Amino acid sequence: MKGKVGLVVGLAAGYVLGSRAGRERFEQIKEQWLKVYESDQVQKQVEKVKDLSKDAAAALPSTLWTGAVKVTKAATGKGDTAGQRLDKAMAEGKKSADDVAKAATTGANEVGDAAEDAFDDIQKAARDHDGV
Repeated sequence: MKGKVGLVVGLAAGYVLGSRAGRERFEQIKEQWLKVYESDQVQKQVEKVKDLSKDAAAALPSTLWTGAVKVTKAATGKGDTAGQRLDKAMAEGKKSADDVAKAATTGANEVGDAAEDAFDDIQKAARDHDGV
């Protein structure tokens, strides 16, 4: 996905910067891009990516908080020796770190999938707009 976007951006930037057609051609390219970007199809995907990003970002603090509570409870458990509490706290810390990593990976994958869908829709909108 990153390769596709980088290639398109690189090609567009190279064309615009290397174009001898001047400002007029740049304005034509910009106008076409804005028409595609502002299409309903593309804006729908942009909003989807934004929403998924917010959801993924919101999930991490609650996962972190839950982990911190579990570590604190393990560290302050009654009836255990200091060494046992430390061992429990370390085990809970590892589990919490794994949970945070899993939540971050899941969120990133969802956002990546939505971004890929958005990129595909942008390409389709561009083709539709150009009549290809």
